[in-house]
Amino acid sequence: MPRIFVGIDLPDEIDQHLDLLCGGVPGARWEGRDKFHLTLRFIGDVDGGVAARVGDALDDVEFRTFAMTLAGVGFFPPRGQPRSLWAGVEEPAPLEELHRKIERALAKLDEIEPDARKFAAHVTLGRLRDAPQDRVAAFLAHHSLLRSATFEVRTFQLFSSIHTPTGSKYRIERAYPARG
Repeated sequence: MPRIFVGIDLPDEIDQHLDLLCGGVPGARWEGRDKFHLTLRFIGDVDGGVAARVGDALDDVEFRTFAMTLAGVGFFPPRGQPRSLWAGVEEPAPLEELHRKIERALAKLDEIEPDARKFAAHVTLGRLRDAPQDRVAAFLAHHSLLRSATFEVRTFQLFSSIHTPTGSKYRIERAYPARG
């Protein structure tokens, strides 16, 4: 069964910029250049037929090209032991609108439950396991003024994820260009 999600693949220069941030926190498993993306909607494990219907449903999503800039860093969950570090988005409104359109398109499919989680636009940098709090705090302080180059979002993608002994591998299954 493929595990699928909808997201935005980042330009190479943004991947390179983010990759330079990743370090200095013991216990962190950094995502790396080949895995940086912004998730618009996690769907999960589905059979091939459902994945195909999801892909077709996303054809109905219309959006216009918009500019995006990554800015600042943070962690999840907001309270308690940090489990992941992320880069934020300077102006998330266009992403929030695209997320709503994707949700509406997926709502037409009986097999896909509505997403109960609040959408938070971010790019996961790394996952934490028993990371020292002082090193996490130092990472956040050191990179708090992160600001990437501004780039145009012209497509979003349907990704599949395959778990391997060395971590997940992502593959773009389909791309959906801006229009409308």
